[in-house]
This record gives sequence, structure tokens and C-alpha cells, in this order.
Amino acid sequence: MAMSSILNADDIKKALDAFAVADSFDHKKFFEMLGLRAKSADDVKKVFTVLDADNSGYIEEEELKFVLKGFAKDGRDLTDKETKAFLRAADKDGDGKIGVDEFTALVKE
Repeated sequence: MAMSSILNADDIKKALDAFAVADSFDHKKFFEMLGLRAKSADDVKKVFTVLDADNSGYIEEEELKFVLKGFAKDGRDLTDKETKAFLRAADKDGDGKIGVDEFTALVKE
């Protein structure tokens, strides 16, 4: 499933462009720019499914590094600092990965 079937392609481009510079990523602003915060829980789960590249039911740190590529092939990789900050913000149970409920809570906060 392509992100553009869930989210507006122009919103995806604007959000990726806004965080094109290394160490500029802010997940709250990113999700807001995508319009994801206003989407249904079902749509948020669909986005999670796309980002869960190995279909494990979790977004692990290695997948998180490439999260912007999940929105568009030309998205940049997150820096290690951005990846760790994103993981810390979402991983509420401390297991080192992001489950669908944690992802949904992060998007909606």
C-alpha cells in the first residue's frame, strides 16, 4: 500500500521538504503537516503497517531510521540522534520498539 493512498501527496512532499536537513526532524510537526493527526485510527494503523517493513507488528530502531522513505522513496534517512529521539518519544513500555498502539498514541498526542 502506498502512503499516497492514505495521505495527500502534496502534504507528504511538503512535510518531507520541511525536514530535509539532517537533525531537523520533529515527529509532532511532521505528523501534523501530513494531516495524520486528523486521520482515523484505522488510517493511522494503515500508515503503521506501511512503516513496519518486516511485518513484525513493530517498528524497530532499524526501520525507524528509514521512516521518511516509507512516505516517499526520496525521503532521507533519519540521523542516529533523530532515530533515538523518535524511539524514546514513542516507546512507552521500554521494549526498544514501537507497537501499533504506541504509534497511534504518538501520532495523536
